[in-house]
Amino acid sequence: MRTILLVEDEETISRVLTVYLKHEGYEVLQAFDGKSALHMFTEHTPNLVLLDVMLPDRDGWSILQEIRENSSCPVIMLTALGDIDYRLKGLNQGADDYITKPFIGEEVIARVNAVLRRSANVLETDNIKQYGSLSLNLDSHVVKINGEHVVLTPKDLSLLFFLAGRPNRTFTRDNLIEQVWGLDYDGSERAVDLAIKRIRQALASWPGSQGEIRTLRGLGYQFCVYEK
Repeated sequence: MRTILLVEDEETISRVLTVYLKHEGYEVLQAFDGKSALHMFTEHTPNLVLLDVMLPDRDGWSILQEIRENSSCPVIMLTALGDIDYRLKGLNQGADDYITKPFIGEEVIARVNAVLRRSANVLETDNIKQYGSLSLNLDSHVVKINGEHVVLTPKDLSLLFFLAGRPNRTFTRDNLIEQVWGLDYDGSERAVDLAIKRIRQALASWPGSQGEIRTLRGLGYQFCVYEK
């Protein structure tokens, strides 16, 4: 049974979402503040986190940042803030999705199911691809640079593996959304740009002489590998 960590300080909302999630077959852990949320996350290693932005002791952004420093667990942000700047902030910091209050339980379930499907949709093969000091294990889903583990969100990992599995080929945003986000994705193409930005930051120690993710203006993105 997959486990959802629900971090929501409004008990009524938390109670209602818990009923919906349990009815869908998920085990639910409830946290009502940031401190207990991080404790539960460390103790139970959930499959996904539903994280409210406004909490009594600290905001969801700082919790998201702490999770991303150590884990690629999918995170969906919950907030009453509908402004596009907040949406982009969450996506840029590594959130996998963003749901604005008020919402209905069925919407949350659909988003949770979609994010978990995408996080599982990583290329699975026996191969370990080596591009200079960059190592991609497409079976265990591990990325390393000079032997050091690189932490990526499931979505970013899927995007990196898709591109790296087809080096020196160019893909448009539409191509990448279809292949990585899936046909059920109804968000903005901007999500691709933000994911590429995060991947580049994560791979900052990969020498540019060995390869890079290039932007081809008007065309799309390309995982370039340079021969020695």
